[in-house]
Order: sequence, then C-alpha cells, then structure tokens
Amino acid sequence: MIFINPKIDFAFKKIFGSEDSKDILISFLNALIYEEQPVIQSIEILNPYIAPRIRGVKDTYLDIKANIKDADNCDSTVIIEMQVLNVEGFEKRILYNAAKSYSTQLTSGQGYSLLNPVIALTITDFVMFTEINNVTSRFILKEKDFLINYPIYDIELIFVELPKFKKQLPELRTIVDKWLYFLKEARYLSDVPEVMSTVPEIKKAFYIANQINLTPEELDDQEKSEFFIQDQRGAVTKSLKQGIEQGLQQGIEQGIQQGIQQSTIDIAKKMLNVIDDRTICEITGLSMTELEDLKASKL
Repeated sequence: MIFINPKIDFAFKKIFGSEDSKDILISFLNALIYEEQPVIQSIEILNPYIAPRIRGVKDTYLDIKANIKDADNCDSTVIIEMQVLNVEGFEKRILYNAAKSYSTQLTSGQGYSLLNPVIALTITDFVMFTEINNVTSRFILKEKDFLINYPIYDIELIFVELPKFKKQLPELRTIVDKWLYFLKEARYLSDVPEVMSTVPEIKKAFYIANQINLTPEELDDQEKSEFFIQDQRGAVTKSLKQGIEQGLQQGIEQGIQQGIQQSTIDIAKKMLNVIDDRTICEITGLSMTELEDLKASKL
C-alpha cells in the first residue's frame, strides 16, 4: 500500500474533513484537545471536503472548521489547520482567524451571551516555539503581571509541533501518540501497523489515505501540492545558503580589513617618540587626528 501525505493540505482535509470522516475527526480532536477524554459527542463540519477542487483557483482547500457539542450540550467552534511552510505573517493569521470566527457568530441585535468558545488547533511541520520542549502548547488570555486567567475561556490557541514528536513505533502508547505518528510517518509506511490498527478511527484514516482509493484528479492534486511545497522549501534553502555565503564573504573581508587596521596601529605605536608625527602619518596612512587619538589612548 502507498499512503498519501496527511500533512499536505489536500490530503489532510480529505482524511479529516469529509462528511464520512466525522468519527475520525472526533477521535482526533478528543485526543489532541481534550487529553483523550470523550468530550465531543457530536460534530458538524462547516466546510466539508468536496473533490475535485476548482481548477485554477488558489488555496481552495480551506482550513477545517467545525461546530462541536459536548456532553453538557454546550457548543464550541474548532478551526483545524495543518501548516507545512512557515510563511510570513502565519502567527498573525492564526489569531485573526480565531478572532474572526468568534466575532462573526452574532447577527445584528443578538446578545454577547450567545457567543460560543473558539478553539484554534494548529499543527505545524516546523518548530514555532524553541523555548518550549513540549509537542503541544496552549495559549489563553492572562493578566500580564500576575498571570491570572481571564474569566472567560472563549478563545484558545493550541499548537502541535510535529518535529518535536520523536517517538518511534514501539514507543507508541496513547491515542495522541498514534495520531501524531500517523501525521508524521504515514506516507513512509507500506501497511497499517498493528499497534495503530487497534484504534478504529486511525485504521479508517489509513484506508482513506490509501492512494488506491483516490480518483486520478485527486492524485493529480496531491502531486501538485507536494511539488509546490518542495519548490517553496527549495527556494527557502537556496536563499538561506546564499545568505550564509554572502555573510561569510563579508565576514572574511571585514576580518582582513580589521587585521590590516590593527597592524597599522601597532606599527604607529612603535614609531611614537622615535620619529616625528608627520612621518608616522606618511608611512602608516593614519591622519593626524587618528594619531592624536592613538597617543591619548596610551596615556
């Protein structure tokens, strides 16, 4: 078997965002948001996956957005995004999408008490927070000096950084482990590992991710998405390499110049009180002002 890459926008939405994937999405969200507790009782996917995408329209695969209902019949909105490239303004976009989803719930005349919480779950294929070792991090509103929580927990940002997840197949214990391993390693597997097939929703996710179940149009879209990401990463790598080479060259040139300048100063110091100032300036190329500063520094 060959599995599509769940980290690609097309594949991620096909696996988690279709009407037939509600059980998969509930398991995934209960694991990553609610610490594997069966909090979500039902879910409504607001922008379900429809294939194939509209040709020629950029970024037609939107983030997965869903309304969830818990055991107490309380509603929340969840935005799920899989981000492979660390593009400029990404952090602001996450906050904007969460705030927008929160503010646009009300129509004219409705009271603020009708607002439901919004959770933005972002999975990244790069490290965002180098100062945090945990794979998962959570952000809510707090008082700046005393770190007291804001009384309303209505906007929460949750980040899952896949590069920080290091567990191998024999080490998988929790459902969280298995879902993260699925996201990170599914494309490299040739069958469904036994330890993961014990979770029905993950087994179903592997079935959907099997290339044999995709239409030619879907395979073409998946391949184009892969090529786009490879091109973008290649461009970033090339830019970094050029920047490093340029920096090294500038450093070498600066070092040489500094070495010459220091040698000139050392020679001038040895000439002080031996020959006259004008001759020292002619030999070393120092100005009279620079020579006077050198004399002052030796006092």
